[in-house]
Amino acid sequence: MTAGAGRATNAALAPAPPRVPGLTFRHATAADWPALADVANRSRAADGMDEVHTAESWANEWPESEMFQLERDMLVAELDGSIVAQAAGYLVVRDGALVAESAGSVVPELRRRGIGTALYQATHDRLRAAAAADPRPGPRHRRAYAMDDEVADRALLDANGYVPIRFGFEMRRWLNGPLPEHALPDGIELRPVTEDQHRAIFAADDEAFRDHWGRREPDEADFQARFHGPETDTSLWCVAWDGDEVVGSVQNYVYADENEALGIARGWLDHVSVRRPWRGRGVAKALCAASFRVLRDRGITEAWLRVDAANPTGALALYEGLGFQVVRRWQAFGRPMDHPAEPGWRPGADAGSGPAGEAERSA
Repeated sequence: MTAGAGRATNAALAPAPPRVPGLTFRHATAADWPALADVANRSRAADGMDEVHTAESWANEWPESEMFQLERDMLVAELDGSIVAQAAGYLVVRDGALVAESAGSVVPELRRRGIGTALYQATHDRLRAAAAADPRPGPRHRRAYAMDDEVADRALLDANGYVPIRFGFEMRRWLNGPLPEHALPDGIELRPVTEDQHRAIFAADDEAFRDHWGRREPDEADFQARFHGPETDTSLWCVAWDGDEVVGSVQNYVYADENEALGIARGWLDHVSVRRPWRGRGVAKALCAASFRVLRDRGITEAWLRVDAANPTGALALYEGLGFQVVRRWQAFGRPMDHPAEPGWRPGADAGSGPAGEAERSA
């Protein structure tokens, strides 16, 4: 693995680096994407997660933008020149709050050695300082996500004062049996996606999610990752139109390399959205039913999706009615920026109100 330029010392990156002979810390570079994907894959497999990334797909999960910059926001741990752990952290505005979000992974054979803890601490020391200097108003807090099976991640968050603040599910529906029939309302039709429609579809999807928990403002990097990612195939998408207006969409994805590695034929119903003026008329149900057929025609035998359990549009009940069943649960965890969360804490409960907020500078 090629080492990144401007290698920082352990002392500069981690206040209490673990005593593992041959272990060093540095910032990631673009040359690291294959190794970063490998670490993520090995970590996910150890946790029983059927998720496989390539270097290209993992890089697409972390597009460069003002919010996230690889060489600033991703740290890696190397053991004798090979990457064995990664930690990413960035600031993002969600629901009016400046949130320090983090994620990371350690290869299973080196867990419980303090590597993940050291990378986490270095990441959040940097993020806390950046949040204190950030002029944007509003409260500040920390956030991370984990599946129920990601025991090591959950233990790290618990040890650092996080509490559960939201949960949802990954759900599956088999496609090798009868499929539901649901027609679109009169005057609304499906149209094949063409490049000149990309901006309108992107804007409509963003508008539909404006009233959902945890929303952030998308940027050009999000647009490019969505429409030009290595696994984007818009011929799989189901987009409903009412004249010149995008009504809603289901942006379906098939991750071919992952399916081959796992020996499955899975498709994902992603970004299931309907704009507010057209809700309550069965559009989402019809788009999902159409997606089942599109995926099955491509040889897909199982459809998956992710849902927020408290989605304000009743999405969980909709998907259960379409034959989806819960496979596993994800949770969002949070805490105030500068002190552990009390039991029952929720975002907005702490007193910090921006860069001048005393609570955000006192610790």
